[in-house]
Amino acid sequence: MANAMAVQVTIYLNETDQWRRRPLHMEILNYLRKENVYAATAVHCVAGFLGRQQVHTSHLVEAGGKLPVIIIFVDTDDHVSRVLPTLKEMAAHRLIVRENVVLEQGNLD
Repeated sequence: MANAMAVQVTIYLNETDQWRRRPLHMEILNYLRKENVYAATAVHCVAGFLGRQQVHTSHLVEAGGKLPVIIIFVDTDDHVSRVLPTLKEMAAHRLIVRENVVLEQGNLD
């Protein structure tokens, strides 16, 4: 159904973030899958910064685990509202952005 409305959430992490001694980005993806979220992906960035800190790149030896990881997922408003409280707990110290989007192609069925 083209031009249907959906919600996209973007979570900004870094590769050293953890949840219960496991990589946070993987724990979030596993949680989203378990909760049957329609689509989610984690992007390991080659450069970036979080919290107004210095820019880290994959080319610097001293980057040492501070590269950004971005998780993006899309689903209906109701489904996103249901999973967000747990995500806010898991990534309590990180930026989470929620925005309404238009599906140009495909659907959430």
